[in-house]
Amino acid sequence: MQTWVWILIGIAAAIVLLAIVWSLVRKRRRTKQLKQGFGPEYDRVAADAPTKREAESELRARQERREQFDIRELPPNRRDHYNARWTDVQANFVDEPDKAIARADSLIQEVMRERGYPVDDFDTRAAYLSVDHPDVVDKYRAAHGIRVAQERGKATTEDMRRAVQHYRALFDVLVGARTNERVRS
Repeated sequence: MQTWVWILIGIAAAIVLLAIVWSLVRKRRRTKQLKQGFGPEYDRVAADAPTKREAESELRARQERREQFDIRELPPNRRDHYNARWTDVQANFVDEPDKAIARADSLIQEVMRERGYPVDDFDTRAAYLSVDHPDVVDKYRAAHGIRVAQERGKATTEDMRRAVQHYRALFDVLVGARTNERVRS
């Protein structure tokens, strides 16, 4: 073969190699962004999905669907209204913990609805919350799990106390008490 043919083959091979490397770097960057953006939710979805690719596809789809919603902050008077209602939930916990946990869950849904989140079912709520509030969505899942156990008569008062604490962490973020702040355990 002539030298120019070898040069063309070398150039083509280099282009293919660069495309592969670029694709891998881009994929790692997307993975890193998803892990940073979703925090522990990334690991939860990855553990439940058949493949890492499907998990990441699900998370990207959540982000895209979330962009369709008009999520808005609550005005100060509505924050005050919801904070007063939350105070009632906590005050009633001592006498009626089972009703307090139901009220907390209901109040979370009401705040979400007013902010512009879809509230069709728990999985939908949790999925969209994971986009904006990945640090508290695991607390929301835990609180919901305790509420389901409580409805079946399998939750202790201590379990319900933890559920109210978990709901409170999400409530604070949703009403704006901790706007743009990551909630710690």
